[in-house]
Amino acid sequence: MRVLLVEDEVRLAENVRRGLNAEGFVVDVVHNGDDGLFNAEVNDYDVVVLDIMLPGLNGYEVCRRMRAARVWTPVLMLTAKDGEYDQADALDLGADDYLTKPFSFIVLVARLRALIRRGGPIRPAVLEAGDLTLDPASRTVRRAGDELSLTPREFGVLQFLMRHRGDVVSKTDILESVWDANYEGDDNVVEVYVGYLRRKIDQPYGRHAIETVRGAGYRLEVGGG
Repeated sequence: MRVLLVEDEVRLAENVRRGLNAEGFVVDVVHNGDDGLFNAEVNDYDVVVLDIMLPGLNGYEVCRRMRAARVWTPVLMLTAKDGEYDQADALDLGADDYLTKPFSFIVLVARLRALIRRGGPIRPAVLEAGDLTLDPASRTVRRAGDELSLTPREFGVLQFLMRHRGDVVSKTDILESVWDANYEGDDNVVEVYVGYLRRKIDQPYGRHAIETVRGAGYRLEVGGG
């Protein structure tokens, strides 16, 4: 079982490497995001352990570029703080699991073995609504052939709407899928992000793909507006 460990804390990386070696893993260690991305793209690994805070490319960007390059190796991200946005963003960008520092080595090994048993994710299908397309693998969105720039949260909202295109979905549905089931903020944040999306995917093209259903939520038209 071959692991790529991308961690800039040298002492931590060495302790994890030694521990994983003792558990039967073969471990390659690099200490910055650029080397991590290079190794992930050119070598075959069973799993990648990826810190978020790294010199050069951060862990988010490494993971995003891996998936854009069609590298489907399972990724476990290490987050330095117990923040729901760190975790949600990591998963939005294609990570398969995460651990919050400081973490239990026993739990790390169990998570890695579970990811290896599960194997690499199947490449997601491209979602389409008329001339609006969303590729979950490369995390690209196109309208009428133009590639659009979305934030991770905007991408998550649009992906949820497109997976349920034609159906009415509530703000709660969107919050629980894109934010976190334990989110306790105002649900009007969904309205804000729907507004952002409309300004990017609809207004410049004279479309009205995202419909507000009064008292119920939102619906993305099957034909893309």
